Amino acid sequence: MRSIRKRWTICTISILLIFYKTKEIARTEEHQDSQLTGEGELTLSRLMVNNTDKILRKEGAAIFHHAGEGWKINSSLALLIRKDILRFLDAERDVSVVKSSFKPGDVIHYVLDRRRTLNISQNLHSLLPEVSPMKSRRFKTCAVVGNSGILLNSGCGKEIDDHDFVIRCNLAPVVEFAEDVGTKSDFITMNPSVVQRAFGGFRNESDRWKFVHRLSILNDSVLWIPAFMVKGGEKHVEWVNALILKNKLKVRTAYPSLRLIHAVRGYWLTNKVHIKRPSTGLLMYTLATRFCDEIHLYGFWPFPKDLNGDQVKYHYYDELKYKYFSNAGPHRMPLEFKTLNLLHNKGALKLTTGKCVQQ
Repeated sequence: MRSIRKRWTICTISILLIFYKTKEIARTEEHQDSQLTGEGELTLSRLMVNNTDKILRKEGAAIFHHAGEGWKINSSLALLIRKDILRFLDAERDVSVVKSSFKPGDVIHYVLDRRRTLNISQNLHSLLPEVSPMKSRRFKTCAVVGNSGILLNSGCGKEIDDHDFVIRCNLAPVVEFAEDVGTKSDFITMNPSVVQRAFGGFRNESDRWKFVHRLSILNDSVLWIPAFMVKGGEKHVEWVNALILKNKLKVRTAYPSLRLIHAVRGYWLTNKVHIKRPSTGLLMYTLATRFCDEIHLYGFWPFPKDLNGDQVKYHYYDELKYKYFSNAGPHRMPLEFKTLNLLHNKGALKLTTGKCVQQ
């Protein structure tokens, strides 16, 4: 018995020594100046946890290091990120389920609420694409346009429209803000909640006409509707689908796969970006790495004030109030912004947070 206890004690001590030695090695590696692998490539997970790029909050403004003029694309890093992301998701397929995935009457569980289910209606099934709307598509430059009030008076409209492919979030209005946000829209997201917030829940004909008119100017654009995320928006999705079919709108509908949000979150968590749920903007950037050689972000600014201390609206088009630093919501916008800003400084993407210089 004593012999067994002795062997057990020696074994335990050995395990603890190995554990602490491993921790010490990891600590040493984290403090090495070089971020190069044996193949000479940047190690992405180390890049993400670079603590020298912390965002500080001072009187509501974000104080951070942000390279402005002289930004240049780091093509090798952009390619590394694309390859890393593709280990987690098939962006071409995950951007939308297709008609062969389901049949009318199928019952599926909501992605973020597994206890609740959704029936695949005839209308929804008829609008599912036959193949991925992004199949075999590739662009030199893409713009992902967020909706922060930082866009107001930016004069970025022309620059945004000059990109080969433009992604916009949550069906934001563009015509009346064209000088600052542009009008080109190739891929537009629309959370079901937008129906209630921006179109009065389709309570009257005027609300429905306003929505139909907004979609009619999209022509052959992709309308991306996350219909399978959480219960509560299914009636809005059905109303939207019915209006598209009734008015024979040319917009191409897409509905993200059931695994997309978990795959995207998994990628960022693996790279030490501890988000609860990726925001629409981060989702779009992650997907865009698959289709775009060079990605430019506009309208990303999750702070109530700019660097001059001036108030910044949450959305450029409304008066919606939001607690930017609240932990109650599903998103961690400042953390996402910190990450995107770091990637900007490394040349993986371009993040525009000020006025656009007219060429």
